[in-house]
Amino acid sequence: MFYTRRGCHLCEEAKREIESAGARDRYTFEEIDVDTDAALAARYGLEIPVVRINGTTVFKYRLTAREFLRQLRKS
Repeated sequence: MFYTRRGCHLCEEAKREIESAGARDRYTFEEIDVDTDAALAARYGLEIPVVRINGTTVFKYRLTAREFLRQLRKS
């Protein structure tokens, strides 16, 4: 899961890195705007983007394509 919000430049950067990893066949990308749910907005606040793989938070704020691929291999 990719927790984001509209207008977040770090989220856009992280999303580009995930896409550039070129491993689309190894994961399902689910993007969730935290501002659509009060509980999510309270939980994540400004600590976005957040990337969770198999229920575990693996990234906050920034990531690289290489780091993303490494986390995919571990899960």
